[in-house]
Amino acid sequence: METRESVIKFIQKQKTAFVASVDEDGFPNIKAMFTPRKIEGNCFYFSTNTSSMRAQQFLKNPKASIYFYNRGRFKYQGVMLTGTMEVLQDDAIRQELWRTGDTIYYKQGAADPDYCVLKFTARKGRRYCDLKTESFCMEELEGEDSFS
Repeated sequence: METRESVIKFIQKQKTAFVASVDEDGFPNIKAMFTPRKIEGNCFYFSTNTSSMRAQQFLKNPKASIYFYNRGRFKYQGVMLTGTMEVLQDDAIRQELWRTGDTIYYKQGAADPDYCVLKFTARKGRRYCDLKTESFCMEELEGEDSFS
């Protein structure tokens, strides 16, 4: 059985997150993004453009999935989490996740109206490693609750 800590540690080592939303026709849309800037309990926080297609899809349908993988020379591992995504425009969370280099994308800084935070709340997951898969419920995983 996985622990929350082992799932989070695996995710933190990856360089890319794949984030899936649902479009207006009910089809999944997947996008590669930077890994979460903050992980707290079952919540994963990403930053993106408010005007992005992904943010607009989450406003209409919060169902989401995130996926992380590591393809080693002899071993492939992957973790998929499913849950819901919120689009946050709260100044406190935007300021908390803000990084100096973000001015490249958001000229007005953390207050830029086109800067938002995506908060993904995981409900369940599936892990693949060594030709085996395992499903799990995030609330049932034991381990640490907060990682940054």
